[in-house]
Amino acid sequence: MRNIIEISDLSAPELVPFTNTSELTLMSCPEYEHGIFIAESPKVIRTALDSGYIPISLLLERKYINGQCADIIERCGNIPVYTASSQTLTELTGFKMTQGALCAMRRRALPVPASILAGAERIAVLEDVLNQTNIGAIFRSAAALGFDAAVMTPSCSDPLFRRSIRVSMGTVFQLPWTYFSSGAPNYINELHDLGFSCAAMALRNDTVDIRDPRLRSEKKLAVIFGTEGNGLKESSVAACDYTIKIPMMHGVDSLNVAAASAVAFWELSKNF
Repeated sequence: MRNIIEISDLSAPELVPFTNTSELTLMSCPEYEHGIFIAESPKVIRTALDSGYIPISLLLERKYINGQCADIIERCGNIPVYTASSQTLTELTGFKMTQGALCAMRRRALPVPASILAGAERIAVLEDVLNQTNIGAIFRSAAALGFDAAVMTPSCSDPLFRRSIRVSMGTVFQLPWTYFSSGAPNYINELHDLGFSCAAMALRNDTVDIRDPRLRSEKKLAVIFGTEGNGLKESSVAACDYTIKIPMMHGVDSLNVAAASAVAFWELSKNF
């Protein structure tokens, strides 16, 4: 049975998940063991539901209730569905909801790396990447181009922050991911223990071409990306089995990390 609630009080406590701009606060929401996150747009909400995430409440522009979100409401059972006009929702959220739909959802406990990497052959590894747009784009490319999982160092931004979810088009729900318990270079030792050869994406002179056949022939390969500005730590590069670089022309020395990841995933995937 649908539980449609017309919004009359913008300060109502039940609307806090949609009005609170501190995503760290949502992560530590005491009412839910692992915190909550916000999924935005009907397509992304459906992807999250398909991936088993549990909805808490919906915030929809009024016209979406019997329109493009009718199926979502039915799937979500009797959770609260808060609604109002587009103007009221803009006042509530602080921005124009171009997609007309938000869903508060429960986070899940994160697995240990070994549990999601047991059968993986190609994985993306992110070291200290903070930019949420880059994280979302990397996840989208990894999922699209056949990588099996992503693992991040503890200081990376969270893939379930709203911007990352939006940029990834929901692939953060489809690609298995988690965090290492420690940063550089210890996490590379952990990857070696799990049977992975490690390839650092870095701007150095002692690199192998990304098209080197040895890379594609590796049974289990972890491709490691660093921050946009400083790249990977020297200790990480030194601990890797390969240092790889994408050939460039016209004096360009590098690509944005998200663009570089797409090239690497395409070249090193076992699916193409």
